[in-house]
Amino acid sequence: MSASHRRPVPLAKAYRLLNHGPTVLVSAAHDGQRNIMAAAWAMPLDFEPPKVAVVLDKATWTRQLLEASGTFVLNVPCVAQADITQSVGTRSGLELQQQRGIDKFQAYGLQTFSADSIDAPMLEGCVAWLECRVLPEPHNHQQYDLFLAEVIAAQADERVFSEGHWHFEGHDQMRTLHHVAGGNFLAIGAAVVGHALAE
Repeated sequence: MSASHRRPVPLAKAYRLLNHGPTVLVSAAHDGQRNIMAAAWAMPLDFEPPKVAVVLDKATWTRQLLEASGTFVLNVPCVAQADITQSVGTRSGLELQQQRGIDKFQAYGLQTFSADSIDAPMLEGCVAWLECRVLPEPHNHQQYDLFLAEVIAAQADERVFSEGHWHFEGHDQMRTLHHVAGGNFLAIGAAVVGHALAE
């Protein structure tokens, strides 16, 4: 998925990038270090300004970087990235750094590009990206591992998201992933249009 297909998403429509419940990859950076991890528990929270919620365990290095920087990116991976999503979700970035002196991006040959507004890396090949600024809620962070953030910029691949809507037909490898436990994912299915029933 090349940069030529990335388009900004109006912030008023940014929530739609997560509204269908995809697994996300959370990336963060601080003081020259960076990491990326999978997270199945992420969701849109508000429209204007757009906000998101994500659960990040205290033991993760991504969380440490996120807390230090106050920013992160929600990368929305696709079917073509199922293996890498599983790999970055099960391998510790801190252990890699300590044992081999490399991060997950280097270990797995992941290509990134720079965010518009923050320092966190954005993963190439995803179908959407949300740049986020943490809203300080220390009690929620410590008690529930819950982070709320404002979305300050968003982009999506125009081949599958445009005019505020997902449209995956003809792009099966670009369908979003949905974690169903044990390293298993489902791909988003076909669109179904609902119509209001007459009373």
